[in-house]
Amino acid sequence: MPSSNPASVDSHGLPQPAAVLQLLKPVTWFPPMWAFLCGVVSAGQPFSGQLLIIFLGVLLTGPLVCATSQAVNDWYDREVDAINEPDRPIPSGRVPGRWGLWIGIIWTILSLLVAAILGPVVFGAAVVGLILAWLYSAPPVRLKLNGWYGNAAVGLCYEGLPWITGAAVVAMGAMPDSRVLLLALLYSIGAHGIMTLNDFKAIEGDTRLGVRTLPVQLGAERAARLACYVMVAAQCVVLALLIAWSLTWFALVVACFIIAQIVLMKRLLTDPRRLAPWYNATGISLYVLGMLVSAFGLRYLEISA
Repeated sequence: MPSSNPASVDSHGLPQPAAVLQLLKPVTWFPPMWAFLCGVVSAGQPFSGQLLIIFLGVLLTGPLVCATSQAVNDWYDREVDAINEPDRPIPSGRVPGRWGLWIGIIWTILSLLVAAILGPVVFGAAVVGLILAWLYSAPPVRLKLNGWYGNAAVGLCYEGLPWITGAAVVAMGAMPDSRVLLLALLYSIGAHGIMTLNDFKAIEGDTRLGVRTLPVQLGAERAARLACYVMVAAQCVVLALLIAWSLTWFALVVACFIIAQIVLMKRLLTDPRRLAPWYNATGISLYVLGMLVSAFGLRYLEISA
C-alpha cells in the first residue's frame, strides 16, 4: 500500500535518532512496565539476586514489546498521519523510506530474543503480545478499526501479559499460580474501559476515517458509561476475591480507591468529551494504584503461607 506522502516512502538515508525515539513513544511504556512490576510483587518471590532479570523484564515490556507496537502502528497509519499529523516521524521524512517497517521488525526480533532468555512462559507471553501488536495495526485484520476487540487486545497487552511476565520472571520462568493469573485477567478487562476513554480525543477524525471506536459507535455519553461500568465491575470482582482470600486490609484500600473513582466518574459523565483527559489523569491513577495494592495482597499471601 503506497503512501500518499512520497517523502515517507521514497526518501533515502538513515532515520534520525531523535525521530526513532519519537517513533517508539517512550511515554506509552509506563502502563506495561507498571503492570510488570505488579506481577513481580504479586509473585511473592524475594527480589535479592533477581535485579538483572527484573531489569530485562522491564526492558522487554516497555522499550521492546510496547515500543514495537508503537512503531508498527505508526507505519500502518502513515497515510492518515500524512494528512492529520504530517510532523510525525514517518510522514515528515525524519524516518525515511521503509525504515518505519524495518524498525518494527527489528524490535520484534529483539523482543523475542530477550524473552527467550527469560524462560518459556515469558517467551509465550511475548509472542502473544507481539502477534496482537501486529494484528492491531496491520491489514487485513487491523483490530484497531473496531473498539470492541481492539480495546480488548490493547488491555491484554498493557496489563495482563506484562503482569504475567513479571510474575514468571521472578519465579524463574514458572507459570504463575491461578490467583496471579486471575487478577491479571481482571485488570486487563478493566483496562478495556481505560482504552475507551482514551479514544475520546479523536472522535471527529475516527468518524471521518471509519475507525469504529466505541465513542464513534455508541456516542460519547453511552461509551463513557460503558467504560465506567467495565472499570468498576472488574475492580469489584478483584475486591470480592481479596475478601475471599482474607486480605481484608488490602480489600479496604482497594474499596477506597473504587469509591474515589466512582465520585470522579460522576463528574466525568457530565461532559465526557471534555473531561475524558481529566479523568485519565486522576481516576486512572487510582486504578493503577489499586493494581499495586492487590499485587501486594498476593505477595502477603505467598510470604505468610
